[in-house]
Amino acid sequence: MPNFKPLDYSPRFLAVDLCRQLVPGTFEYALHHLLEHEIDLAEIEARYRNDEVGASAYEPRVLLKIVLLAYCYGIVSSRGIEAACRDNVRFIAISGDSQPDHSTLAKFVSGLGAAIARVFAQVLMICDRQGLIGREMFAIDGVKLPANASKAEKRQAQGLRASSAENAAGGGQDLGPAPRQ
Repeated sequence: MPNFKPLDYSPRFLAVDLCRQLVPGTFEYALHHLLEHEIDLAEIEARYRNDEVGASAYEPRVLLKIVLLAYCYGIVSSRGIEAACRDNVRFIAISGDSQPDHSTLAKFVSGLGAAIARVFAQVLMICDRQGLIGREMFAIDGVKLPANASKAEKRQAQGLRASSAENAAGGGQDLGPAPRQ
C-alpha cells in the first residue's frame, strides 16, 4: 500500500494583520487611502438615518471600497462580491472582515444614483492635482460610434497623405458635407 503524507483538516486560526495586507503601491492601498482620506462621501452617508433607532449599517466607505475593488477584478455580481469578501484576503483586508451579504451590496450599488458621479468627479480632481491626467490624449472605451465611412474609401496612410496634398493644391474633388442618415 502506498505511503502518503497525512492530511489534517482540523480548524486553523491564522493570525493575519489586515492592515499589512494593503501594501503601498497597489490598487488596494490607493483605493483605501483615497476613500479614507481624500474623498468626501457626506452625500452618500446622509442617506443613513439610524443614529438613534434601527440596526447598525455597513459604512458606505467600506461598501464602496468593496464594490470598486470587485469591479477592478472583474467581479460584478453581488453574490460574487459576497464570496470574495468571505474568501479573498484582499477583500477581507479592505472590508475589515465585515462580509456584507449580496442583498446589502446590491441595494447599495442600486441606490448610489447621481451621488456616485460626484464621487468620480472628486477622483478626477485628485488625479488632476497629482498630475495623472496628461490632457494630451483622451480615449473612449471601445464604444461603437456611428460613422459615415465605407470600406470602399478605406485607405492606407500614404493614400491619405497624397489625397490631402492633392486637396491642398486645389486639384482634389470637394465632396461637400457628409449626407445625414
